[in-house]
Amino acid sequence: MASTITGVSVGLGLSCSTTRKLNQKRNPSSSRLSFCSIKMAVSVEEEKKKKSFTLEKSEEAFSAAKEMMPGGVNSPVRAFKSVGGQPIVFDSVKGSHMRDVDGNDYIDYVGSWGPAIIGHADDEVLAALSETMKKGTSFGAPCLLENVLAEMVIKAVPSIEMVRFVNSGTEACMGVLRLARAYTGREKIIKFEGCYHGHADPFLVKAGSGVATLGLPDSPGVPKAATYETLTAPYNDIAAVEKLFENNKGEICGIILEPVVGNAGFIPPKPEFINAIRRITEENNALLIFDEVMTGFRLSYGGAQEYFGITPDLTTLGKIIGGGLPVGAYGGRREIMEMVAPAGPMYQAGTLSGNPLAMTAGIHTLKRLQKPGSYEYLDKITSELVQGIIDAGKKTGHAICGGYIRGMFGFFFTEGPVYNFADAKKSDTAKFARFYQGMLREGVYFAPSQFEAGFTSLAHTAEDIQKTIAAAESVLRQI
Repeated sequence: MASTITGVSVGLGLSCSTTRKLNQKRNPSSSRLSFCSIKMAVSVEEEKKKKSFTLEKSEEAFSAAKEMMPGGVNSPVRAFKSVGGQPIVFDSVKGSHMRDVDGNDYIDYVGSWGPAIIGHADDEVLAALSETMKKGTSFGAPCLLENVLAEMVIKAVPSIEMVRFVNSGTEACMGVLRLARAYTGREKIIKFEGCYHGHADPFLVKAGSGVATLGLPDSPGVPKAATYETLTAPYNDIAAVEKLFENNKGEICGIILEPVVGNAGFIPPKPEFINAIRRITEENNALLIFDEVMTGFRLSYGGAQEYFGITPDLTTLGKIIGGGLPVGAYGGRREIMEMVAPAGPMYQAGTLSGNPLAMTAGIHTLKRLQKPGSYEYLDKITSELVQGIIDAGKKTGHAICGGYIRGMFGFFFTEGPVYNFADAKKSDTAKFARFYQGMLREGVYFAPSQFEAGFTSLAHTAEDIQKTIAAAESVLRQI
């Protein structure tokens, strides 16, 4: 049966005033933290110590890369197309910091796009990987470490009774869609505008302005046949979803969504939204699929489904469960997962799936997250960060809104509120680009796109947060 979302408003405010009020209700002691001290300007002495900011070596390396790799990168957002300027080539990471090939140091809020929740290059994880590597890097056969991580995932995530490990979030979403279609015998799937589920053909779909739009390919090379069965609706729009089911009775295998959108910026669900989606899928004998590649083990140890109290039928995971190594997974109810080969007829395979290095890093990352106070700490530092940036924006005369849940956050240069991708696109992206470049010079690394969520980690310190807010206020006064 569907569960009711409780406490969903906590930390989800999309305006400065709402975020502060919710934070005060949730944790009075943290609301009394001195934002004045957090926002104190970097001293003149510190400014003098700063060496001049240069990206000469990054520029040289990137120029060479463009001759060998499309656009000079292996994933498009890294090319800085939406923020302009010189893409940064990094040399090393540790804790909450990254260092580029020019020797510039940055406080990092990308975290390898989410996996680095306990910090980069954690000593315990590295030590465990070193021991595992002595036994080999890939078996192409079962290993005991798969059992260990599988048991940890099953115990943690409410919806997962059986799990299949793969090598990426894209692969996990490909597998879970095939499984949903195999189990239900239906082909149509609903996804939401602004939600990203990897680059597989069925998911590269434009969301139309109508409530029941048949998808068109977002990328050349994707045939219309591959997206013909993909239906789209605006995120947080219950009526649009109900209309899709009404117009496609008995044809929809399920709904897939990011329970908190991270690939259109940080967009949380309205309190009633996910609860309604659970009800609608049950009424129509369709499956509810949570894509928790970003939110899994980040909003809580049991992911967004534990945080919101809503249990889907199937779940995809990635990022954190590999501790920074390539990994993905999908899982769900036993009766559904037993459709997967070799237990059942739905085929999916992978040479490096369940490889010992990814399993080891995942095991030791999850062990760290089990320690008491981990998510309370993430909540504390992220609330301070978001509130500090929003306050700085308001103080310096900018339209700005934002929100957070535990170690995931985002902000937009618009008054808000932001409930879907259409709202997100009202953000002043040119201003974000100026802000982004200014923050780089101040030694702060955000995702190089207005439409990506940010991430904090257990390695971020109070000093990191203070420096970031001070830098933000300084930059916001200049743009």
